[in-house]
Amino acid sequence: MARPVQLALLQMTAAEPAAANLQRTLEKMDAAADAGAQIVCTQELFLTPYFCQAEEHRWFEQAEPIPGPTTERLSAWARRREVVVVASLFERRLPGLYHNTAVVLDADGRLLGRYRKMHIPDDPLYYEKFYFTPGDQGFPVFASRHGRIAVQVCWDQWFPEGARLAALAGAELLLFPTAIGWHPAEKAAWGARQLDSWQLIQRSHAIANGLYVAAPNRVGHERLVGEGIEFWGHSFICDPSGQIVAEAAHQQEAIVAAKIDLDRVAETRMHWPFLRDRRIDAYGELKLRARPQ
Repeated sequence: MARPVQLALLQMTAAEPAAANLQRTLEKMDAAADAGAQIVCTQELFLTPYFCQAEEHRWFEQAEPIPGPTTERLSAWARRREVVVVASLFERRLPGLYHNTAVVLDADGRLLGRYRKMHIPDDPLYYEKFYFTPGDQGFPVFASRHGRIAVQVCWDQWFPEGARLAALAGAELLLFPTAIGWHPAEKAAWGARQLDSWQLIQRSHAIANGLYVAAPNRVGHERLVGEGIEFWGHSFICDPSGQIVAEAAHQQEAIVAAKIDLDRVAETRMHWPFLRDRRIDAYGELKLRARPQ
C-alpha cells in the first residue's frame, strides 16, 4: 500500500510591509497548488523581516490574534484550493503576552490548532526572548486530511525531545518553519559547518523517529542592525531514513516540493524498531536540568 502526499515548502525573502509578504506568499501557494501540492508550509514569521535582530517595541504592532486577519485569509485559500496550510505567525495572545506560533489549517479551511514555539533563543541577532513567551501547550499532533502533522519552530529543531514526543503522539510528518542564517563575519570560517549541523540534526530526528522531516527556511540578506543576517535557505525534505529527497539552493526563492509516502513511516518503524526498544523505565533523569552531583 502507498499513501502519497505532495508536500511543498516556501523559501522566500521578506521585507516590509506585511501585506505585500502575505500577497506574495499566497501567489507562491497558488503556484505550489497548481503543481499538485496537498500540504504547503511557510518559513518562520513569513509576514515580516526577521525582526528579532534587535529589541524594538515597534514590532509588537505586527502581532495579531489567532484566529485573526491572516488566518482568515489563509483559511479561505485552504478551503478554495483544498490544501492543508501550515503558517508561522507572530501571535498576540493578550496585551503583553506574545508567542511565536504556527497554525495548521485543514484542507477545508478549519483551524485544526496551533503550536507555540517552546524553545526561545537569546543569541546575537536572535533576541527572541524579548518578544516571545515560551509555548505552554506541549508538542501537539494535528490529524489533517493529508496525514498526521506535527509542527515545531526553528530553535526547537535542535532538541531531540520534541521530535520524539511528536512521534509518540502519532506524527507522520514533522515540519520546522525556520529563520536561520549566517552572521556575515562568521560565514567564511564557520558557515559550511553550521549549515551541515543544521541539516544533520533534523535528518537524525527523521531516522530516530521514523518519520518525514521538512524545514522551510528564509533566504536573502536582511540588515536591520549592523551586518544583519544572511539567511542560508537550503530548505529541504527528508524521508524516514534521513535521506534528503528535495532541497533548495541558498541564494534564491524556491518552492521545494516532493511526493512523500506516509505508509513508509510504518514500514520504516517495523524494520528499525527504535520505538519498540526504548527503555522507558530508565529515562527518568531526562526531566532534570542535570544529574545531581
